[in-house]
Amino acid sequence: MKPETQKPVYLDYNATTPVDAAVLAVMKPYLEELFGNPSSSHYYGMMARRAIEEARAQVAALLHCATDEIIFTSGGTESNNFAIKGAALAGRHKGNQIITSSIEHPAVTEVCRYLESQGFKVTYLPVDDDGLVDPGDLEQALTAATVLVTVMHANNEVGTIQPIEQLAAICSDHGVLFHTDAAQSAGKIMTDVGVLGVDLLSLAGHKLYAPKGVGALYVRRGVALQKLIHGADHELDRRAGTENVPEIAGLGKACEIAARDMDFNMRHMKMMRDMLHDRLSESLDDLRLNGHPERRLPNTLSLGFGGVNATTLLGQLQEVAASAGAACHVGSEVMSATLAAMHVPSRYAAGTIRFSVGKFTTADEIERAAGEIIKTVNRMRSGDHGSPLQASETVKLTHFTHGLGCACKLRPQDLEAILKEMPVPRHPDILVGMNTSDDAAVYRLDDRTALIQTVDFLTPIVDDPYHFGAIAAANALSDVYAMGGKPVLALNIVAFPSKQLPLEVLKQILKGAEDKAGEAGVVILGGHTIEDNEPKYGLAVTGFADPGRLWRNATAQPGDAIILTKPLGTGLLSNAMKRGLLSETAANRIIEVMSQLNASAAAVFSSFTVHACTDVTGFGLAGHLLEMTRGSGVDATIHFERIPVLGEVWDLISANIFSGGTKNNLDHAAPWLRWDPALTRPMQLLLSDALTSGGLLAAVPVTDAAAVVSRMHEQGMPDASVIGHFNEKGKGTVTILMK
Repeated sequence: MKPETQKPVYLDYNATTPVDAAVLAVMKPYLEELFGNPSSSHYYGMMARRAIEEARAQVAALLHCATDEIIFTSGGTESNNFAIKGAALAGRHKGNQIITSSIEHPAVTEVCRYLESQGFKVTYLPVDDDGLVDPGDLEQALTAATVLVTVMHANNEVGTIQPIEQLAAICSDHGVLFHTDAAQSAGKIMTDVGVLGVDLLSLAGHKLYAPKGVGALYVRRGVALQKLIHGADHELDRRAGTENVPEIAGLGKACEIAARDMDFNMRHMKMMRDMLHDRLSESLDDLRLNGHPERRLPNTLSLGFGGVNATTLLGQLQEVAASAGAACHVGSEVMSATLAAMHVPSRYAAGTIRFSVGKFTTADEIERAAGEIIKTVNRMRSGDHGSPLQASETVKLTHFTHGLGCACKLRPQDLEAILKEMPVPRHPDILVGMNTSDDAAVYRLDDRTALIQTVDFLTPIVDDPYHFGAIAAANALSDVYAMGGKPVLALNIVAFPSKQLPLEVLKQILKGAEDKAGEAGVVILGGHTIEDNEPKYGLAVTGFADPGRLWRNATAQPGDAIILTKPLGTGLLSNAMKRGLLSETAANRIIEVMSQLNASAAAVFSSFTVHACTDVTGFGLAGHLLEMTRGSGVDATIHFERIPVLGEVWDLISANIFSGGTKNNLDHAAPWLRWDPALTRPMQLLLSDALTSGGLLAAVPVTDAAAVVSRMHEQGMPDASVIGHFNEKGKGTVTILMK
């Protein structure tokens, strides 16, 4: 743990704010002695009710509205859902069109997408290069069928403030309801609903120094909303559920403080924001401001650093806490919808970081953060003014990469489309080529010998360079084992940021790979290196096999048993390890699993009949099994509870830390997968988890399956399991049952 004075500078106030001490003080009594249910008529209930109504008055004062126009919710997302769904469903008899902007938060866009599935038509208004909606575009988009327009007050990523007064006035002239998501603006700038002219306004407590889990919705008198939550007559009979008294009291106090201190806080935040911008602009070139230069939240600074990857930059900024785009959807390398809608060039979009200051930000923190940012950006750029870390400094490799291990592969659907356009070589001695989805090429030298050639390389999946080298080597060698072959020699493939990292780190990567290759009896004979902005390592591996005993992934037979030799979960747990969520024991366990060669498993399989085999890596278990079923023309059934899984997975499976690559895998495989209704979304993601150096997945005659697994257990592979079977001939559909 760092000393108190060494905590990172917090510049992510748009993601969430700390709870104000005065807010916490107001909440505390309702967590202790004043714990009553506000619907009760005795003393404890009356005290709770008094707190709620006082808070309602405080929120109403911030928004300049009547107290009976405030509904308490669980946060901004619920408020948006209630406003948009409630208004759309209540007004459905009038029409089915909803209009919104192309830069809304997912708490709005996902609601609109849902309503599209329910028969509503959604029109998405464009924005200009500063992120502003043109009121003229709204005027043209309105029709007789429009029931609601929803446009955010201020954008969460770039801070641009929309012309809400004009937009709302246009809607009022046409008799159309207008909603604005003010989660980012409430408490930072004026949100007088009378001046704005809105019918509905959402706010979120944790954006204005109240706790997470509480929010409010302003509903103008006379506006009808269909209920989302049914039950008792809480919240003016509009939202059922016993009120969250401590947090509602906290939200009220936070709104009171925000209204009281708004002028001072606006000046202070703008000063801090502009100080940071000035310091960075003075020392760094190729910098782009995203968002309107004037019509912008006083605390928000979205900057595109040309020639720098934002994810990698944030990983290396150990002394600064900020976000790449918006914190609600990190983990994706796709350009944010907001930056795309603003036509931000990809050079700057890829390097965009959102810095957001708050009322507690100090000038000293800005100076410290600016120095750290300038130093790190200079080091990442290919200039002489940068200098690598010293060999004595602790290096965490995962902080120097855009994505972890096999999770950084191209989307399978994109790769598939490219490969379809490439010519397939034809030669009688090509035994395995581009016509299959095997991970290696095989060429017959003579009747007894076939040459196997494969290549695989990764970005770091662990922080330690030695372990990364060992894992990458095991991953590359696995492709030869999965073909029933024996690897004999290899060449290094290295991409390395020598301007950022000391060469001692590369030496340790190579040492880890050399030791793992030596364990496999493989000699590494040199290789090839390039300078890159992130470390990558792998091997080009050569091996040999008997052409008559070659294993492919497209030759499974109906009735075959499906055997998996290693547990799932290394992808999920690697993400957890990067975020500091794993114990040292658990971290060592997954490093051990990923470093384990598949040689022993392949040796056991070689003593039996194997109809098909592959290794489970970047496309996950479901993706690699689909390669087998579709290539073989057979359907399959697997049983979730029979699949080996690392135990620590169950503590983190609901933490939503699967990689973007895992979600791409699941989306790509979806047309061929039939899920048991009992399998939750996280369970489905687990079977699509982008693993690194996973186990072998093999099709063996059902009569041999028990003996194969038993021998593997005897030889130190306790996780080997029969997880299902191949069915009759078909289109390659995979059915996943719970039991």
